[in-house]
Amino acid sequence: MTTRPKPAAERYRAAGVDLDAAERAKARIAVAVASTRTPLTRGHIGAFGGMLSLPPGIEKPNLVLSTDGVGTKVLVAVRAGRHDTVGEDLVNHCVNDILVHGARPIAFLDYIACAELTSDTAVAVVEGVARGCRAHDMTLAGGETAQMPDLYPAGHYDLAGTIVGVVAEAEAMHGDRVRAGDTLIGYESNGLHTNGYSLARKIVFEEQRLDIGSQIPGVGATVGDALLLVHRSYWKALTPVLSRVHALAHITGGGIPGNLSRSLPKGCRAVVERGTWLAPALFRWLGEAGNVSQDEMERVFNMGVGMIALTPPEEVAVVRKAADDARVKTWVIGEVVHGDGVLIR
Repeated sequence: MTTRPKPAAERYRAAGVDLDAAERAKARIAVAVASTRTPLTRGHIGAFGGMLSLPPGIEKPNLVLSTDGVGTKVLVAVRAGRHDTVGEDLVNHCVNDILVHGARPIAFLDYIACAELTSDTAVAVVEGVARGCRAHDMTLAGGETAQMPDLYPAGHYDLAGTIVGVVAEAEAMHGDRVRAGDTLIGYESNGLHTNGYSLARKIVFEEQRLDIGSQIPGVGATVGDALLLVHRSYWKALTPVLSRVHALAHITGGGIPGNLSRSLPKGCRAVVERGTWLAPALFRWLGEAGNVSQDEMERVFNMGVGMIALTPPEEVAVVRKAADDARVKTWVIGEVVHGDGVLIR
């Protein structure tokens, strides 16, 4: 007696990939994608590639591209069952990365890799991405959701994105305008942003044995609320005054010493004064609870400063007012002197 082969969809489902669920999720995701279309958007949703026009009136346009992820922050989202913030984290992180070069974001692409496509989770992640895109007048030009049950544990996923920005050649920032005497302006972060989560999770969940709903001593927030705060975008705080800034440094993995150095030309040294701002309670608690040295804390976490502007002294007031108008707190945290590298004292 011969056995009739199962339909392809049933065989694939048995292998761990549900094509029907994927199609249902894609239909819901298309609604979020449609909400991000801008006057620059070309082509159709669901095409093989995203298409858009360059903004008019930009002399000698340069494309600025960046790819990044949110790291193990997704493990906190999975543990909390809250997936609508990490997508926005991803967009804001990438916006800040190209903002450092003076670029305007025009398109974004996301990539979700998982064991199996759970419609509600995938849609929540993409809705967060779309929300971040709309906040920056940027189209979500495409993306990919890959189901790989043999590679990822059930219920887990990874998230990455690529951003496309544009800037006029004459307005692009490379750090070469920085001079000794420039002032360092620190921009307040919104928590851990998207870096240092491997260490933070170890301290919180393994060493201190807290859970998502636990209150963090002295912080005034639960673990879930504190660790899932959305990575802040500095777009509105900085775009009105980019022409008044010599360079920017997005403070991500590597902290202030690892990122500020990337914006310094040879012969310039950034001196950062620790006492000019107070690290938020969450960072102070992590350092104490995890017995982490000051040096390591500053190399792993942003310590409350998510962006640094290197600015001529005569422009400091105007640059800080733009941040105030965008409701972002700033501090004067140091200066540029002759030398090389970064000194935190």
